[in-house]
Amino acid sequence: MESLSPESLDELRSFLRIPSVSADPTRGADVRAAADWVAAFVRRLGGDADVHEDGRLVVGELAAAPGAPTILVYGHYDVQPPEPLEPWESEPFELVERDGWYYARGVTDDKGQLWMQLKALESLVRDGALAVNVRVVCDGEEETGGSAIRRFVAADERSADAAVIFDGWMKERGAPELVTASRGLVALDVECRTGERDLHSGHYGGAALNAIHALTEALAALYPHAGRLPEALRQGVTQLQESELAALGGLPPGERELEKVGAAPLDEHAAAEFYERTWVEPSVDVTGIVGGKPGLRNTTIFSTASAQVTIRVAPGQDADVLADAAERLLREAAPAGATLAIEREATPSAIVPADTEALRLAGGAFERVFGRRPLLTRVGGTLPILAALADRGIPTVMTGFGLPECNTHSPNERMPVAHFPLGIAAARETYVALASLARV
Repeated sequence: MESLSPESLDELRSFLRIPSVSADPTRGADVRAAADWVAAFVRRLGGDADVHEDGRLVVGELAAAPGAPTILVYGHYDVQPPEPLEPWESEPFELVERDGWYYARGVTDDKGQLWMQLKALESLVRDGALAVNVRVVCDGEEETGGSAIRRFVAADERSADAAVIFDGWMKERGAPELVTASRGLVALDVECRTGERDLHSGHYGGAALNAIHALTEALAALYPHAGRLPEALRQGVTQLQESELAALGGLPPGERELEKVGAAPLDEHAAAEFYERTWVEPSVDVTGIVGGKPGLRNTTIFSTASAQVTIRVAPGQDADVLADAAERLLREAAPAGATLAIEREATPSAIVPADTEALRLAGGAFERVFGRRPLLTRVGGTLPILAALADRGIPTVMTGFGLPECNTHSPNERMPVAHFPLGIAAARETYVALASLARV
């Protein structure tokens, strides 16, 4: 496999250097700069591209020939915040090569993988071999669950014959995967209030309700027992398809997956049930608690506390129904005297049909590049566009070139150097294969 040229590396470096952190309100101009970068790339290929919604959406067109299938190409150009900065061994937004890895925020999720797709299109245009009409549709708010991309797909009158998404990973090197379902996401912001003001614990301790205590008591109502969430949060859970069950034998055991990332199992059955829990079941995580005076020893009963909670919505579940159930559990578990204010956002889960012609053609393309047929698997993460595509009936090929050890969403995010030419080759072969797709 050829390595990247110095010119290509410089190009990738310029893309990764843009600190397009969508979760940081002060980085709005940087998200817009990343959108402009993508649009300019499409224009250099001879296409048209526009930036919409103040940088949150890019829509571009590359025309091949009348009558050719139309393929929607998706990736996102926003990234996770780099914090905490101390563990980083190099600057987060500077591409660095070490020991066969490229390091930088976004090199795996998802700028690097979006760049692979753009480079594959560039090679086809350069060789005069682009045989599909392409719509490059990308967003800059995937990491915050934004809705711009979903609104666009829902309202898009032109649609597409298939979609190709590079965003994710394979469990082991050389073992590609094509996605058949993803979990959705419910995000809850919970604020608890227990009094008019903070109090001296010497005068009121043991008599006045502490907001931090009340909040943690309410949150405990959402936690799993014996590896399963409360039944109210499991409504609509669906089992694996036959093709997905067949793939389980080709995947590494759950124990190895947890060990690989240095994670402690949730309980004694977590490793054995790894794929069932991350593919089939919903999950709850408290992602932040704010209360009191962290880092300072003090003797205060606090009247307010807040928490952020995310719930992964299993394929087949209704995200809004699950959000309602979660809110009800929280309010019922909060002690008397505590009031909760809850704000929420919901992104639906998605099921991708495994028997489409697009997935079959893509499977053949990956087999020609990797020398083995890709596995059909679910993913535990959330991609807002996937449910929108499923609702429109657009067959979708979703895959990824990261690995579990790529430190996605963590300091020292990285991608194997060898995966860049491999990803470009796989994307190119997939676009070539989809040229024989019957038009909808």
